[in-house]
Amino acid sequence: MADSIQFELVSPERLLVSQAVEMVVVPGAEGDIGVLPGHAPLISNVRPGMIAVFEGSKVAQRIFVAGGFAEVTPERCTVLAEAAMPVEDIDRAAVEAEMRAAREDLAEAKDDNERSRLEQTLAIGEAKIAVLDNPVY
Repeated sequence: MADSIQFELVSPERLLVSQAVEMVVVPGAEGDIGVLPGHAPLISNVRPGMIAVFEGSKVAQRIFVAGGFAEVTPERCTVLAEAAMPVEDIDRAAVEAEMRAAREDLAEAKDDNERSRLEQTLAIGEAKIAVLDNPVY
């Protein structure tokens, strides 16, 4: 078995990461997915949260994703993210302001599409704050 796995993180705009890593932890829809070389194949939804990239038995990168899909094979982990950014680039004040505005707009939402969009904005904001307040790795 190899000692690394190829990790690729793709957003709608571009390829963000493509490198061999020791391990990657992805926020799956039903819980975190730790991916090591030789992992069983799977496809999963990705919930808003943090991807932790491990190198040298330590976290080398922390990346926030707003959701998406992950495909895992024994040699590769590919995440197609709706949006992604380094955790250190999250601006708490901006996130909190965006969440306040979304809560106010939610009270006046005119239809289900608008309500759903605002609820998704709140869920992503809450996940960003959780990543800042409680880094697991």
